[in-house]
Amino acid sequence: MSHDQKAADTVLLRAARIIGVDRVIESANALIEKGRISRISETDSLSAPDAAVFDLSGLTLWPGFIDIHIHGAAGIDTMQASAEDLARVSHFLARHGVTSWLPTLVPSSPAQYQSAISAIEEVMLEQQKETEQAGSLRSRVLGVHYEGPFVNADQCGALHREHFRVFGSIRDLETLPTITGNSAVHLMTLAPEIAGGIELIRELDRRGWIISIGHTRADLDVLDRALQAGAQHMTHFMNAMPALHHRSPGPVGWGLLNDAITCDVIADGIHIDPMILKLILGFKRGDRVALISETIRVESGRTRNARGNIAGSVITMLDAVRLMLSLGVSQPDVARMASLNPARLLGVDGERGSIEEGKYADFVGLDAENNVRFVMIGGCVSVGDGGFQAFQESG
Repeated sequence: MSHDQKAADTVLLRAARIIGVDRVIESANALIEKGRISRISETDSLSAPDAAVFDLSGLTLWPGFIDIHIHGAAGIDTMQASAEDLARVSHFLARHGVTSWLPTLVPSSPAQYQSAISAIEEVMLEQQKETEQAGSLRSRVLGVHYEGPFVNADQCGALHREHFRVFGSIRDLETLPTITGNSAVHLMTLAPEIAGGIELIRELDRRGWIISIGHTRADLDVLDRALQAGAQHMTHFMNAMPALHHRSPGPVGWGLLNDAITCDVIADGIHIDPMILKLILGFKRGDRVALISETIRVESGRTRNARGNIAGSVITMLDAVRLMLSLGVSQPDVARMASLNPARLLGVDGERGSIEEGKYADFVGLDAENNVRFVMIGGCVSVGDGGFQAFQESG
């Protein structure tokens, strides 16, 4: 374990301002035992004689952020990454408040897919071994997000059309490798209007995949059938789909009005104007929107591909949180968008996504300027340099 990581069977966090599911607790203590939240108390009576103690006065404790759509970070591309590379991304994300994430893959050859999945599988196995030992301050890889290859070529965005596919039979899924192990999450972004799209949704739903609609030009009838077949979410809402038109509502109008559908947004002020973010929240509210980063690469302040299309966000999840707060969104609502809503989509909200007793102790502590000053992942705490040194053990 490196110098900036501390782990103990029991940890006591004192005097933190905690963002709860529905309210803000102005001052509370939290007892962490074996990596999980054992008890939260708003009184000073909570104690544990053998605990490592951290005084978090002046910090706001948020549930750790969960990024469900990210193609890489720290100069590493998930399509080219080894397990060691993914571990480096996980360390980088942890330092920025992301405690769980889904490596996201773009349409590629079967060999590239297999290489990427093998690396994800390896890093998830390493995570399990670390959990059984002392722990590590590393954002947890929860599975994989396939962005494509079953998407619409007319809404390709930054994706490479040569690897797009249609769905003719179950054999068309055989070249998409999956992660072994029952706990791995598999999410796919697809366009339901492609040939065989509705049948694909039914098959993925039968296999336990999470299905998100994206890179699409589907009409209202197809979207309704996609929902009935098992689709439940929309990827980078409003991007890579036709703009809302007063005579053609399309996927945007359908998504805004359909309470059965959740969506994620790139809250960087570039992919979606801040006023439109407010519009989305007016329809979807804080419980149906997730924040994503989708980091890829930067050119002159924006990320673009060879066709000039916006290719990905230049932000971290922390930047998205800051932007939503600047729009006047309440802290509990922003916490839902950054943590609980992604956890619910992935089916892991029973263990992650909010600060509640029994869940994993995944936290990010922000100061008054919303800078990261404290991170805990499964009971492992960062107390090293970069602003963390002010919160050394106090007992």
